[in-house]
Amino acid sequence: MAGPVLEMRSITKTFPGVKALSDVELSVAAGEIHAICGENGAGKSTLMKVLSGVYPHGSYEGEILFEGEPCRFKDIRASEQRGIVIIHQELALVPYLSIAENIFLGNEHATRGIISWHRTLTHAAALLKRVGLHENPQTRIADIGVGKQQLVEIAKALAKEVKLLILDEPTAALNDEDSRKLLDLMLELKAQGISCIIISHKLNEIARVADSVTVLRDGRTIETIPVGADGIAEDRIIRGMVGRDLEHRYPERTPAIGEVAFAVEDWTVQHPIDHHRNVVDGASLTVRAGEIVGIAGLMGAGRTELAMSVFGRSYGRYTGGRVLVHGREVSTRTVPQAIGHGIAYVTEDRKHLGLNLIDDISRNITLSALGKVARRGWVNRHEETKVAEAYRASMNIKAPSVFAETGKLSGGNQQKVVLSKWIFAGPEVLILDEPTRGIDIGAKAEIYQVIADLAAQGKAVLVISSELPELLGLCDRIYTMAEGRITGEVARADADQESLMRLMTVSAAPQTAAPQTAAPRPEQV
Repeated sequence: MAGPVLEMRSITKTFPGVKALSDVELSVAAGEIHAICGENGAGKSTLMKVLSGVYPHGSYEGEILFEGEPCRFKDIRASEQRGIVIIHQELALVPYLSIAENIFLGNEHATRGIISWHRTLTHAAALLKRVGLHENPQTRIADIGVGKQQLVEIAKALAKEVKLLILDEPTAALNDEDSRKLLDLMLELKAQGISCIIISHKLNEIARVADSVTVLRDGRTIETIPVGADGIAEDRIIRGMVGRDLEHRYPERTPAIGEVAFAVEDWTVQHPIDHHRNVVDGASLTVRAGEIVGIAGLMGAGRTELAMSVFGRSYGRYTGGRVLVHGREVSTRTVPQAIGHGIAYVTEDRKHLGLNLIDDISRNITLSALGKVARRGWVNRHEETKVAEAYRASMNIKAPSVFAETGKLSGGNQQKVVLSKWIFAGPEVLILDEPTRGIDIGAKAEIYQVIADLAAQGKAVLVISSELPELLGLCDRIYTMAEGRITGEVARADADQESLMRLMTVSAAPQTAAPQTAAPRPEQV
């Protein structure tokens, strides 16, 4: 391996009352893919924000050397001028601009202040092809899903003259197939001499592409491990991350499955803009009390669209189908109706649709059932605090108090707040959309236990996940979707990744719908 292209020496970063980084050391070789692992809150993203100029020189202690030269970046533009480009975990796209406009925002193809749209669209199309995104460059960001938006972020980074590419949880919103394509792209960039830093909780991805792994815990460097020809022992990384062994990543359970508690029959939903296309086409499924049922599918299969449309018709244009709770047909035309019938939905996009990030933990937890802590229209703040404190303890939410701002929590702790919110509502049916996306292994194990406990209480749990091992380790049955349709149903004992992938890639006939005149605006959950 070549000499270091990057050295970070004794990096220390302090926020009011919190030391986020303490004498962290990091060395990345030229042409290397270097992974950084650690629990949420370990300091991974903070370290990368120091490197990329988000936290400018002077706001931290320590030294950064890039290509052998000391660097004192005053902002992110200064780091990009040196060839360091970061893709943040939180998407930074303008929803009402097109894909092409977002890719070149601040980096426009312009002559004397006039943008060349031909060059912009041509270059954007080439970049989208490179990242495997088959969308028109003129499509608005607001009209594509979170997973596709992540690929736009990657295309945006590749549009710059990059020498060191930093990817913070780049595959968190992607399914297995799209993650594989992205990892292949990273290997191509490595072959071209571009160094990469990847932050990821998916150890199988790290084992596949990384040349070395640095483990952080509690803001400190634990060790840097070279990846040999035989790969790397995942247990060693886990032990370094959490300070203990995780003997069982998925909780052992003996399911006590009862009668059908939740059913969707012949559910059909049109695309919110293109009314000639059904995003969900005649989907039917059941979940029994005490059962955990999974939905697997590639990006665009219609999994999230199905969940959101069932929960208050929050996506697309409903054209037909029934929802039954304990055998009785119920109306879920609005979100309050769905909640009233005992249905809860944990969205895949917790930051935009699941939480109020500028409010505190206690208010977020009680938000879906304020009536439980209110009298005559007034919220009892004392009672609300008691409820939040109980969930902070039972869910192991790591925060100084329930009055902490939710947006300042780590991803795993934010996810626990979302789960607490919906558990407090007392639902019979929980639909969990990517419940462990972007969180560390330790937090995942805790959330898996919460899901198992909910099933043990007799709740009907429906889990949507892009990680097939997660579905196989957690669920009693798994449905597969492709092109808006249910293509298979497999019992846990009969399921494996290969059989699920075959069902997820079944080709469906073209879907059509009668043209309509108006598209409803999706509700926020």
